[in-house]
Formats: sequence, C-alpha cells, structure tokens
Amino acid sequence: MAIFQFLFILIVPMVLVAGGLVTLFAVGALFDALDNPSEISGRIEAFFRGRLRPSKPAPADHYYKPYWTGKA
Repeated sequence: MAIFQFLFILIVPMVLVAGGLVTLFAVGALFDALDNPSEISGRIEAFFRGRLRPSKPAPADHYYKPYWTGKA
C-alpha cells in the first residue's frame, strides 16, 4: 500500500506540471494564430506537404564534376 501512496505523490505533481506546460504552449499557439491569421493555412499545408526528393548524383560527364572531386 505504501508504494501506491509513494507513486501517487510522485506522479500527481508531474502530471500537473506537464498539463501546465501543454496549456501554456496551447495558449501561445492560439495567440500566434490570432496575431497571424494569414499564415495558418500555409503552416497547415507545409505540415502535410511531402518531403523533397533527394538530389540525384551528377553524371560522370557533368561539367562541374571535376570541381567537386578536386581533380580540376
């Protein structure tokens, strides 16, 4: 029974602090959205936009290839 009391005393303050931090971040996001309403749609679109494709290596006969390899 003592272990449950110890865990209760340990966990409740952690949950309260975590809840307070989440609330502060949520209020900050709300105020940011109210200050910049035109940026909201851009941020949502950027969140769902796919990653950029990785760049392809240059072919052997590319004119900049000697510069990249240091054999200029």
